[in-house]
Amino acid sequence: MDWHQLKYFQTLANLCSFTKASVELVLSQPALSRSISRLEEEVGVPLFERKSRGVALNRYGEIFLKHANRALWEIAEAKQEISNMVDPFHGTLLLGFIQPLGSSFVPNLISAFQKQVPGIRFQLTQDTTKKIVSQIESAEVDIGFCSTQEPIETISSFLIMNQELFLIVHKDHRLADRKQVDLCEVASDPFVLYKPETALHDVIEKLCLDAGFQPIMSFEAFEERTVAGLVGAKFGVALIPFMPGLDLEKVSLIRVCKPHCIIGIQMVWRTDGYMSPAVTQFKSFVENSDLSKHI
Repeated sequence: MDWHQLKYFQTLANLCSFTKASVELVLSQPALSRSISRLEEEVGVPLFERKSRGVALNRYGEIFLKHANRALWEIAEAKQEISNMVDPFHGTLLLGFIQPLGSSFVPNLISAFQKQVPGIRFQLTQDTTKKIVSQIESAEVDIGFCSTQEPIETISSFLIMNQELFLIVHKDHRLADRKQVDLCEVASDPFVLYKPETALHDVIEKLCLDAGFQPIMSFEAFEERTVAGLVGAKFGVALIPFMPGLDLEKVSLIRVCKPHCIIGIQMVWRTDGYMSPAVTQFKSFVENSDLSKHI
């Protein structure tokens, strides 16, 4: 059973005439008759009563027509939905991004893009770098914004910015009034770290090792606001990207001079996957945009 059989059946059911239906379908009467016969064989019962001046649906045909109409409507809707998705001006883009980019960068970037292409819609997913990369590979996400990582053969990347990491300490901490420090100055302090699944976990551990010490873990968290909250509750110190809305009544934000605490943020996409016109437009917009305006 295929789409053409359902369409032929629907047309014949509406016109009640092989002659009229064949004209409407631009199909010979014998071909139409064979298609309807094969359909009836597959369903297992006759769907029409043959009359001297045409045909009429029997009770089985009435039931089948109800479901055939629904199936053809669903197929038409699916085709329209897919057409809208790949339309360069009215498509849908699946975008994944890490938590630090959610407060301002991603919303500002989407807003700037939609001023140029207002018809393109976004479905957003916020997750860890590891999960976003997995979603890109499985085609659950079209474009991802995440931390830099080891190259993957099936994924292409474009560095969009370098993000500075700052040391945050509680307001009562001995370094709270400092403007800048060397990271080794907190070697003996407990650290609020990120979960091992996150890219920042490995980055921060390496920065601490570069500073000559292994960080002492007090707690682990997935995202920056939780980390900052734990520091504000005196559970340790931490390294975090700059975060708009950070409660500076409880914590101090300090620049780290040595080592230079920078993490790269990249745009990623499938190298060997289909890229719709909407996705292509957005990717090009990001590559050619002054991204500092959106931070």
